[in-house]
Amino acid sequence: MTFPMYVSPEQLMKDRADYARKGIARGRSVIAAGYEHGIVFVAENPSTTLHKISEIYDRIAFAAVGKYNEFENLRVAGIRYADLRGYSYDRSDVSARGLANAYAQTLGTIFTQESKPYEVEIVVAQVGHAPEGDQIYRLTYDGSVTEEHGFVAMGGASEALTTALRERWQPARPLGEVLALAVDLLREDPQGGQPRELPADQLEVAVLDRRRARRTFRRVGGPLLRSLIDTEDPRQDLPEQDDPRPGHRDTLTGETNGQP
Repeated sequence: MTFPMYVSPEQLMKDRADYARKGIARGRSVIAAGYEHGIVFVAENPSTTLHKISEIYDRIAFAAVGKYNEFENLRVAGIRYADLRGYSYDRSDVSARGLANAYAQTLGTIFTQESKPYEVEIVVAQVGHAPEGDQIYRLTYDGSVTEEHGFVAMGGASEALTTALRERWQPARPLGEVLALAVDLLREDPQGGQPRELPADQLEVAVLDRRRARRTFRRVGGPLLRSLIDTEDPRQDLPEQDDPRPGHRDTLTGETNGQP
């Protein structure tokens, strides 16, 4: 009679953690950082339809690296959680902290009970009415939660990016300046080689803009993103409001509003 091979719990958890870390390290990096009027998210992502950065609720956004199908499941679950809580109680009861706790429980359960852990790392961020009210939470594959202050980097080069952000990022800087810093860091070679080209069409950029009344999440693309990256004026920023009239060109995406 043969007996199944015994693996100690410590070794099992270590193997699962190594597996998840290797999968995350293959992903392209994402940076989230505070700026003068909110929080900006910058990801290296050539796809225009498979997003790494998404809106969860009025003042809450989600960003992720790793396996797309796994973090997409988490994103959808987060939206359902937020909608149900906002409908059952009040919209102000939906918070990034509550969402991070829910994600932590889900990821922790999957890591300990399922045969394969999720190969994901996510950020849940909420913009406050003032900079001191901003919240950024980083969650790893095993359900660990860390509250970050000011900025966070995820992906294969997260350690190098975090070190550079710690040295160069400053609070309450204009969007153009913070965006330029994030793009410069994403262009750098972790192995110390020459910086690579990273044009605007290879980037996914979004903001949580505290100046907006309710839905603060906006994607930034098209001509505006190119102008923000290429401008010589680091104080360039987004307009506070976009004209909703039909036929108006959206300054955030470069698209034209359709007729009603």
